[in-house]
Amino acid sequence: MESNQQNLFSKQPLTQSDLQEFKNSLIIELKELILHKSEPKKWMKSAEVRTLLNISPGTLQNFRINGTLNFNRIGGIIYYKYEDILKILNQ
Repeated sequence: MESNQQNLFSKQPLTQSDLQEFKNSLIIELKELILHKSEPKKWMKSAEVRTLLNISPGTLQNFRINGTLNFNRIGGIIYYKYEDILKILNQ
């Protein structure tokens, strides 16, 4: 039975509205996860930001270059303000 359901769903076209709905629900879930943490860090490292936003290192670099996400470099480590990351999630 499960195999038949998988075959049925695999042949249905995926529309832009399906993707938009998935994106919106994913953003809502991420916001809830972030807001329900006991005490968020004030600063996050690049790897944490990439995991949280589910983006590649190149995308994060583009965010730095075009000013989408402010950062501070201390030594060789780049830090991002948690509140700036929340702003991106709310956009």
